Amino acid sequence: MKHLFSALALMATTLCLHAQRVEKELADPAPAAAEAWQNVKDITLAWGSTDERYSRSEVPALQKAPKRLSLHGWKGERLSAQAVLTAPTEIGNVSLSVSDLVSGRKRIAASNVLRYFVCYTMSDKDSGRKDSLLVADRLSPVAGMAVAAKSVRPIWLDIRIPQDAEAGTYTATLTAQCDGRELRVPFSVEVANRTLPAPKDWKFHLDLWQNPYAVARYYGVPLWSKQHFDLMRPVMKHYADAGGKVITCSIIQRPWNGQTEDPFESMIAKMKTIDGQWRYDYTVFDRWVQFMMDCGVTKQIDCYTLVPWHYRFDYFDMASNSVRYVDCKPGEKEYEDFILPFLRDFAAHLKQRGWFSRTCIAMDERPMDQMQATYNIVKRADPDYRIEGAFNYFPEFTANVHDVSVAYQYDLIDEKTLSERRRKNDPITFYTCCGPAWPNTFTFSPPAESAYMGWHAAAAGYDGYLRWAFNSWVKAPCQDSRFRTWPSGDCFFVYPGESSIRMERLVQGIQDYEKIQLLMGELTGRKLDLLRQTVEKFRSNKYEPKDDAAQMIRQAEAVLRQLE
Repeated sequence: MKHLFSALALMATTLCLHAQRVEKELADPAPAAAEAWQNVKDITLAWGSTDERYSRSEVPALQKAPKRLSLHGWKGERLSAQAVLTAPTEIGNVSLSVSDLVSGRKRIAASNVLRYFVCYTMSDKDSGRKDSLLVADRLSPVAGMAVAAKSVRPIWLDIRIPQDAEAGTYTATLTAQCDGRELRVPFSVEVANRTLPAPKDWKFHLDLWQNPYAVARYYGVPLWSKQHFDLMRPVMKHYADAGGKVITCSIIQRPWNGQTEDPFESMIAKMKTIDGQWRYDYTVFDRWVQFMMDCGVTKQIDCYTLVPWHYRFDYFDMASNSVRYVDCKPGEKEYEDFILPFLRDFAAHLKQRGWFSRTCIAMDERPMDQMQATYNIVKRADPDYRIEGAFNYFPEFTANVHDVSVAYQYDLIDEKTLSERRRKNDPITFYTCCGPAWPNTFTFSPPAESAYMGWHAAAAGYDGYLRWAFNSWVKAPCQDSRFRTWPSGDCFFVYPGESSIRMERLVQGIQDYEKIQLLMGELTGRKLDLLRQTVEKFRSNKYEPKDDAAQMIRQAEAVLRQLE
């Protein structure tokens, strides 16, 4: 079998492609009363907080906003800032610009500052999913935007300090041009004489599951066409720029049934010839893996799953010229007859490509007896196969599993187990999904809870974080992030052509994790004790909203700054 790939022409830019699917923001289901705006007489621009999601229709409380925002970061670090444009009257067009960052004769070019309009999507009010709420989450890179009367439009800055920047305090200005009128707010960035590694070199094991099928459906392009890959490139580069380590591959049809708007199809075609021999086509799998590596995700290839939710496997039968199905479970003879020859052929193919040592046969939240039976088959196929899985079967199953992820709510892993895994260079991460209610990364979650993930990983001794969906977009995600099954935002971190407040705050927490690892290896005495005490505050897996992730992180980051 051969897969045909479309030769559709590449369109000019990703933004142009995205512009074909403009999704107008929905009406606010709970707008502020018009009287709340009666004392607001003029358009203003002021600094806000990256820990706040500002309402589109309510007058923001910014009386105590700093006149000049002061930020601090290491060379190579990404910093975020949020300003708030308040418009009592309509603005036909707002455009944004940032000056170069200047410190005496030293300069950081304005091109290192990405500028976004913060846009609104419909969300559940909370994990109970009973009410609707319009929330600020999308970060849109559009060049200009109209702003309605009696509304708020936040602005997000992603400031990327070059690794070769010189230490010092740099000053700059954010300007919003509003129908020809210019509003300015100054800011400064203190660049420390410390350097953060490039994202590809971060120790944090970030595993956000990618969904290529969602991109093809959303943009209406042929699956695996050149146009499809061109559209996926900026999405997956965003993952790589966040330090993404793992490529998500589906090696059977619909491994999780239909839990997403766009089910995962098999990237490997399986066929039985007329004389009963098995043949496999790896064309799609190879193109996808190589594409992700070219985007910068190179550490690990996770292949889902030999323990699917439906226990049904498909193949093309040449004798009948039709698709046939095998209904079987691990431990049954039919399962062995179908899976074992595939795994042996797959191992040979991976070795030929030079990918075998970084590939994991992945399992996801399945009963231990079925995973054990599958493990036995995998090791019979090739004893050097590595296993990855999300489960908490310690110690009876995980000792020989290369990459393990445990749910946030599970008991914390003991130091003996952690030490043994570190000795074998076997990563252990934690994950959140449709639970817990907090901390989490839903569209209605406080932004600081995304950053909390990096701190909890450091405190619990984990190597990173797993989230089951990076871009499994719902039907119209830019308008409405809700889904028929899971809390809003559970299915994706980024939007088509756009980032999110959640994604940017997650990256900040990962960067803090990297700083912690570097400082832990350098500090001694009282300074090391202070760092350990600070990180320890994030260890508990019994987080409550009263714990206030934003305040915890502000205080902890102040300690990092003190110790650097």
